[in-house]
Amino acid sequence: QVQLVESGGGLAQTGGSLRLSCTATGSISRAHTMGWYRQAPGKQRELVATITHAGTTNYADSVKGRFTISRDNAKNTEYLQMNSLKPEDTAVYFCNAAVTTGAFEYLEVWGQGTLGTVST
Repeated sequence: QVQLVESGGGLAQTGGSLRLSCTATGSISRAHTMGWYRQAPGKQRELVATITHAGTTNYADSVKGRFTISRDNAKNTEYLQMNSLKPEDTAVYFCNAAVTTGAFEYLEVWGQGTLGTVST
């Protein structure tokens, strides 16, 4: 069974930083595109950033220049470095990954979510 295990998050002040990690566990042949999404209270889940296996990145306009997505393919792990945080970045952050399992099944998997809170 493939799972995404998130860590990081917590509380930061405006202008501060947080770092999230997400590791895909289980029988994985290859982790393809990985990404981060977030859902603020009362709002729909939205894309934050994605990164392909080759390292091509894509960011939401609201986080460009402040957030950096990266990954370690050997560890099936992705990271989200969040700098210059704003109160509107407060949300539950979910990691996402498209994977091919050891049984060559293609799956899209979600993490359990981690809360990032930015205080004023």
